[in-house]
Amino acid sequence: MKRPKAERQRLLKETIEKTPFITDEELAKQFDVSIQTIRLDRMELSIPELRQRIKSVATDQWNEMVKSLPLEEVIGEVIDLELDKRAISILDIRHEHVFSRNKIARGHHLFAQANSLAVAVLNDELALTAKSELKFTRQVKEGERVIAKAIVKGKEKGLTMVHVNSYVENELVFTGVFHMYQSNQHKGVN
Repeated sequence: MKRPKAERQRLLKETIEKTPFITDEELAKQFDVSIQTIRLDRMELSIPELRQRIKSVATDQWNEMVKSLPLEEVIGEVIDLELDKRAISILDIRHEHVFSRNKIARGHHLFAQANSLAVAVLNDELALTAKSELKFTRQVKEGERVIAKAIVKGKEKGLTMVHVNSYVENELVFTGVFHMYQSNQHKGVN
C-alpha cells in the first residue's frame, strides 16, 4: 500500500534514525517505491546517502579510539567498535575487488577486511598479526555487501585471539582466527 508523501517521509526519517545503515534498496522495498523516490525523499529531508552516514558515525565515534592504525586504513567502513571486545565493518564489493572474468571477489580483500578489523579492535599502539587461521565458506560476488564481525576471545601463549566472521546477508562467507601480538602484553600492561 502506497502512503502519502508526507507520511512516507516521516516514516523514512524514523526508519533511518533507528537503523542508520539501511540501504536505499532496502528502504525502497520496505516502502514499496522506487529507489529514485527514496533518494529524492532523502534529499528533501537532508538525509545523506548510506556511505556518508557510515563515515559520519565512524569518524565521530571512533577516530579518537582506534590506536593501532588510523581509521582510514581499516579495509571497509567501521560501523561499531568497542576496544578489546568487538568491532564490525562493512565492505561493498565493487569492480576493483573482483576478477574480471567471473566477477568473484579476490580473497585477499576479504582477508584484508578481517585482518584490519582484528588490528583495529585492539587497544594498543602496536598490534600485529602473528598468525591466522582462515576459511572461505563461499564465493562473494561483485555487488554484494560483506559485514565482518570481530570478537576478542582472550589470550593464548602470549597472543590475543581475535575471531572474525564475515557475512553476506546473514550467510557466513569467511571465518578467521587471528593470533595478535600486542606491544603492551610484553610490558606487563593490559
